[in-house]
Amino acid sequence: QVQLVEAGGGLVQAGGSLTLSCAASGRTLSTYAMGWFRQAPGKEREFVAAISRGGGSTYYADSVKGRFTISRDNAKNTVYLQMNSLKPEDTAVYYCAGRRSLGGDYYTGDNEYNYWGQGTQVTVSS
Repeated sequence: QVQLVEAGGGLVQAGGSLTLSCAASGRTLSTYAMGWFRQAPGKEREFVAAISRGGGSTYYADSVKGRFTISRDNAKNTVYLQMNSLKPEDTAVYYCAGRRSLGGDYYTGDNEYNYWGQGTQVTVSS
């Protein structure tokens, strides 16, 4: 069992930057593929970014490609989401998610993940 805790959310003006972190406890993250999802009010949860367990493969939603960067530090048991050029439409609760992985795959479906954090609010003002 792994517990995930997100941090780093907040209020930022459009064009600004934030870095979210997702710290894991209970298990080492080095055997987990990780992802970030978000859910805006009145909308379904959507995929944002994913990273393989070793960090060698990443994938992004088209809406964030070129602006967001997912990374991980397995020694610190932490995954990050660097968000630049933020837009009001990025406003949402951001969740990190994890699943055990034997290879170098990443996963984009929320039903492919077993473990979820509690979420952190990101609000982008115009």
